[in-house]
Amino acid sequence: MRETTHETVIEARDVSFTYRPGRRSTKGAYTAVQGLGLTVRRGELYALLGTNGAGKTTTLEVLEGHRVPSSGRVRVLDGDPSDRRHVRPRMGIMLQESGLVAELTVRESVALAGAVSGRPDAVDAVLDRVGLTAKKQTRVAQLSGGEKRRVDFAMAVWGSPELVFLDEPTTGLDPASRDALWAVVDDLRTSGTTFLLTTHYLEEAEHHADRVGLMHAGTLHREGTVSDLTANSVTTIRFVPPCAVDDIPIPVSGTENGLVVIRTRTVQRDVRTLTAWADAHDYELARFAVHESGLDDVFRALGSERTTA
Repeated sequence: MRETTHETVIEARDVSFTYRPGRRSTKGAYTAVQGLGLTVRRGELYALLGTNGAGKTTTLEVLEGHRVPSSGRVRVLDGDPSDRRHVRPRMGIMLQESGLVAELTVRESVALAGAVSGRPDAVDAVLDRVGLTAKKQTRVAQLSGGEKRRVDFAMAVWGSPELVFLDEPTTGLDPASRDALWAVVDDLRTSGTTFLLTTHYLEEAEHHADRVGLMHAGTLHREGTVSDLTANSVTTIRFVPPCAVDDIPIPVSGTENGLVVIRTRTVQRDVRTLTAWADAHDYELARFAVHESGLDDVFRALGSERTTA
């Protein structure tokens, strides 16, 4: 985790956004975000996660200044995010789909985005930074999906902005390219750049984010560090039963693919009980494994809540 400050970069207070139907629409109004409260500090990497339809994209669009909230207050870099003169030049945005111009070369695309950003930088240095030097004269139409994402990333980090929005940044990237992208993010964070990330790769959020916000049904359902979110979660113990399941000395949650499954919040005590019992009876606990709950388990629980609702 990088060092952050107490300076607020993003602040949303009781923000809601409702989509209003057009004149010819038969659909009613739909509230995508309801009563959202969110604070992101300078130098922080904040991951905003949620199930499909949770309101993440709408939230990002409001924070980026692309939509005006129906109610509530948003401040980004101590200003209105839609302020094109004072706030927009200080932020970089990597959208899920950027709409690159197919006829332009990689170098032309990045140079154009840099000119529009209002931030100074050198196009060849940016291309080198994101590993696109060898592709700089290639037209966008000839790029792979992963290469286009790297162009999007280059455009977002041009001029080392104070705040960068990363919307699914590693989609289509191979493992080496993902590592390279995160290395650039880490480098920018050493100079104080703040990042707001959305991703479906939960392991990336778990590894890189200082804090995680979990959206559910348009609200910020839970928020905190990964340790906060996974505290008191259930840990799973699995092994091949060496005897009748009823003879196992602690309660069994079920069986799965020939394995006993035990879900517990007292894992150390239960592991000690199991190993002592196995030693006493000369049992081998084949394929014995302990899975500590992570962010993926918390996320699945959130999806289950949505299904139940």
